[in-house]
Amino acid sequence: MKRIFFLAALMLFALINTQAQSLDKVLDSYYKANGLDKVADVKTFDVKAKVSVMGMEMPMEIKVKKPNKFRVDMEMMGQKTTSAFNGENGWMINPMMGAGVQDLEGDQLKQAMGQADMEGALYNYKAKGSNLELLGKVDADGAEAYKLKLTDKDGGVQTFYINADDYMISKVESRVEAMGQTMDVVTKMLEYKEVKGIKMASKIEMEMPMGKQSVIMEEIKIDEPLDDSIFEKPAN
Repeated sequence: MKRIFFLAALMLFALINTQAQSLDKVLDSYYKANGLDKVADVKTFDVKAKVSVMGMEMPMEIKVKKPNKFRVDMEMMGQKTTSAFNGENGWMINPMMGAGVQDLEGDQLKQAMGQADMEGALYNYKAKGSNLELLGKVDADGAEAYKLKLTDKDGGVQTFYINADDYMISKVESRVEAMGQTMDVVTKMLEYKEVKGIKMASKIEMEMPMGKQSVIMEEIKIDEPLDDSIFEKPAN
């Protein structure tokens, strides 16, 4: 009986070790294919884009500066909205939700902090306090993909699908808080383009309970100077 138990334990250890090696191999291929070693040296991203939702197109600008600053400006129905994170605190201006500057809290703040992470949640996930599991190969919208489950330090879960042929992320499934409710969101990463050796999706489609929206990246600038003041909360 002891021998059987010992052999079973060895087989379990071998299985866990093989899965860990497979995960490391998938991640290494993903890092290399996307040029994430180059992203580690990037200091700023400055992106001009447009959002398409319910037949409307809205201009948007995204500015990211290391180590952890983020700002997005968007025009919506004649009103300009801004959300930002200065490395410590988050704030937003949204005339449709009340006048003046409002602090970001809870899930809104967490989402802003996540946007400030240039390399993405999978890069250096252990250092960020996250756990990552490889759930095997699956069919993802007609293509073979590796399915990975990421659980962050706060218990939030995201499921990533990495194409088995080119190691690009094809989609991400997540649960987010928005407008006072919890919703499941599917984000599809499409039409990858190379910018200074870095692969980036130039089109992002999001599927939510209230409908679909897409983001088209029109211009991506890397390492353009960005003053820290644009991330700071303005006076009311």
